[in-house]
Amino acid sequence: MDHRNSAPREATLQQDLQGGQRMTEQQDGIFPAVCPLDCPDTCGLLLHKEKGKIIKVTGNPDHPITKGAICNKVRNMTERVYDPDRVLYPLKRIGPKGEGKFERISWEEAVNTITGRFKELIRTDGPESILPYSFYGNMGVLSVDGMDRRFFNALGSSQLDQTICSVAGNEGWASVMGFKGGTSPEDTEDADLIIVWGGNVISTNMHQVVLAEKARKKGAKVVVIDVHRNRTAQWGDWFIPLYPGTDTALALGVMNVLFAQGLTDDEFLHRYTVGHEELHEHVKTYTPERVSRITGVPEADIIRLAEMYGTARAAYINIGNGLQHHDNGGMNVRAVTCLPALTGQWLKHGGGASRSNGAYAKINSAHLERPDLRQNPDARMINMNRIGEALLQKEQPIKALFVYCSNPVVVAPDSERVTKGFEREDLFTVVHDLFLTDTARYADIVLPAASSFEGTDLYKSYWHHYIQMQQPVIDPLGESKSNYELFSLLGRAMGFDEAAFTESEEEMIAGALDNPTNPYLNGVTLESLKKSPFVKLDMTPKATYLDRLTTPSGKIELYSEKMKQAGLPAMPSYVPLIEGYDGEHRPQADERYPLMFISPPNHNFLNSSTFANLPKHQRLEREPLLQIHPEDAQTRGIADGEPVTVWNDRGTYELKAKVTDLMLSGTVISQGLWWEGKGRRQRVNVLTSDRLSDMGQGATFFSTVVNVKRQ
Repeated sequence: MDHRNSAPREATLQQDLQGGQRMTEQQDGIFPAVCPLDCPDTCGLLLHKEKGKIIKVTGNPDHPITKGAICNKVRNMTERVYDPDRVLYPLKRIGPKGEGKFERISWEEAVNTITGRFKELIRTDGPESILPYSFYGNMGVLSVDGMDRRFFNALGSSQLDQTICSVAGNEGWASVMGFKGGTSPEDTEDADLIIVWGGNVISTNMHQVVLAEKARKKGAKVVVIDVHRNRTAQWGDWFIPLYPGTDTALALGVMNVLFAQGLTDDEFLHRYTVGHEELHEHVKTYTPERVSRITGVPEADIIRLAEMYGTARAAYINIGNGLQHHDNGGMNVRAVTCLPALTGQWLKHGGGASRSNGAYAKINSAHLERPDLRQNPDARMINMNRIGEALLQKEQPIKALFVYCSNPVVVAPDSERVTKGFEREDLFTVVHDLFLTDTARYADIVLPAASSFEGTDLYKSYWHHYIQMQQPVIDPLGESKSNYELFSLLGRAMGFDEAAFTESEEEMIAGALDNPTNPYLNGVTLESLKKSPFVKLDMTPKATYLDRLTTPSGKIELYSEKMKQAGLPAMPSYVPLIEGYDGEHRPQADERYPLMFISPPNHNFLNSSTFANLPKHQRLEREPLLQIHPEDAQTRGIADGEPVTVWNDRGTYELKAKVTDLMLSGTVISQGLWWEGKGRRQRVNVLTSDRLSDMGQGATFFSTVVNVKRQ
């Protein structure tokens, strides 16, 4: 943790928050900030300035949840802000697409080029020939859900279905619980059993680890269920490895034991759920013996896990992202989400589960995004996982692409096809970013993006219950602009509604927080955020959480008629992967691709590939590695440290082997998204499919089969 003497910090904070000298005008001091990264923790930060430059980033010890502890990624944020390779001026392509050859131009030329091309395309091909492509490279709501949405709504462009990350899991959770909110983080330190299921929280949710450690000191046990003995699994008290995509089967096996041993809370089930009788009968077929064959988890371990869960005073399940990135990803999360109801955990302080708590902070998105500006509300929707397919379609082709807060050439699945789409000479591409990313190398116009510390924005967490506002600490470097500034400028240049594109950041924030339909926002206003760096949601309504569920029945749905009508099983049921294997269905001897391939985040990058280009972070991770089980390595004559090629019908990936038993045999793992290396094929997503998940049309990154050979 980073702790400093608080006296000078408090003096500086008070001066700015009461409307004194702007932080950008102060050359020296310590200033409040917010971590902008796509991470549950949304940490409170302190920025240390000397002579007008940020020299250090530390955690804010006064933040009620993050309490001064920050990860190594954010601690080195100054190197990202001041990196010599940062794009500081508008650029125009002068070489072939992909070569990365550009020349500096003025903002006037950039805006005229973009608006001129857009106006011409609207005239000749219609507004839906233009597509925005973005995600949450910056989690500020003005950056990704604000002026940008207004611009593309007014433009009438095609719409992007942002399904690359969490949609399958969200749908799986909602099918059971309705409202997408769960256990409050602070309560989890009172659990006596914590199950981390499919998430590497040490690398992706470090403050949940801090709370779990507090629970541990009170006697709690931590169980980690995953396909990989990652940092979190090594930290836990008990690691349970399983075959990829078999999480539903394991959850159903636990349910079987709970019912069979009388460890369910029948009073809770009768009062708060529908379908528990049907579920009781349904799970009888998921015996520990059968589930063991499917998952690779020993029968005795399935029984032990169920008994631990059924006898715990308060059991909490942290549902991670990993288990949802499969063909059956929504069902995996749905099955795990049913477990707390069986033992009445929702009425136990510290018990329950969480996947995302973002619904508590639901803002007035209509004010932010202004859907009323769109004249074609039924404009086509393009799934971001299928951007490669979309860019190569001949009928109603996409003629212009505007990329911001994302790096699709690296992060989107089936990236060979994505690259071919970006190579189209007739595709007019604009990229707004801090760096010349792999995607930006294919752009016609590259625009310099401001860092989060250079603008005003609103931040909410999808884990804890605090809202924060970032005010600019330094002026934008070079000629960089925030998303708010950029799309305001473009909207006015296109001649769109003046009022919508001249509203100030503070006015947009005030409007976003004005949402009478969400009682959790009571007391959270622009004025309260100006007085304090962080304001807590009003969690009083959570006391009647179970009485206000938004499922069709108003109860926890262990049986879902809505799922049945959608063509899915009415009760959680194990469905094998379309591409992959389980313990019952192993690859045949002549199988072309007999290995399951998983590509989870590494410790020092974000899976958006943020930080992957920075030398310090690259040194920390060293190089991409393929973790391969000793049995699989021996079969292929592969020794530790040897260069290998991983391949399937979609592409090839080159890296070094790391022979290890951190996973079950038959599974190979490469952590992190790396930018293309010098002369090496290092885009892991050349291997992954753009198939869509069972729920929400999400990504299926982890349902991938490959083969491996020595180079």
